Amino acid sequence: MDKKKVEHFKELLLKHRQQILNVGLLNKSEDLHVSEEDLSDETDLASSLIQQQLSCTIRDREFAKLRRIDMALEKVSDGTYGHCEDCEEEISLKRLENQPWAELCITHAEEKEREESQIWRQA
Repeated sequence: MDKKKVEHFKELLLKHRQQILNVGLLNKSEDLHVSEEDLSDETDLASSLIQQQLSCTIRDREFAKLRRIDMALEKVSDGTYGHCEDCEEEISLKRLENQPWAELCITHAEEKEREESQIWRQA
């Protein structure tokens, strides 16, 4: 991949990284507390717990995406950006446009998804 394209993807990665940090979701903690008034009513408590679980799930996904973005930025620095971690072939530009933090080419990403779905079905 030429330097101009790598620079384009670096800018995309930095933009996505900044968006995650600007939302403030990673630092927000008020949605993780149960208020005193929710404790008295089972329905309110259940609703509050569901909201907490949803917030944690979203926060976990954003943390994971942030880690993948940071890893992709490291690859930009060391010259290995845009190559599949399994086969070392270049990841398609279309895939990188949609997901600039992609670690795998589409073939290996689909293979990994199939393997993970089989694990969940067996559990």
